Amino acid sequence: MPMTDELKEELIQTDAEFRRLHDEHQTCKQRLHEINQKSLLSQDDEIEEKKIKLHKLALKDRMEEILRLHREARVSA
Repeated sequence: MPMTDELKEELIQTDAEFRRLHDEHQTCKQRLHEINQKSLLSQDDEIEEKKIKLHKLALKDRMEEILRLHREARVSA
C-alpha cells in the first residue's frame, strides 16, 4: 500500500517513538542476518535468534499500531 510507505517515511521523520522502533527493528534484522550467515549455530545463537525474532515481531506490531492510529486520525480529520 503506497500510502503506508509514505506514512511510514513521514512518521520516521516526525514521530520519535516510531523512529526509535524502526531503528531498533532494522538493528534486529541486521543481527538476525549476521546470525544466519553462520554455517553452524550454537545453542546461544539459537536462543538469541528466537529472542530477536520475538522482539522484532513486538516492534513490528507496535509500529503497525502507530500507523493504524495515524491512518484513522487522517480519515476522521
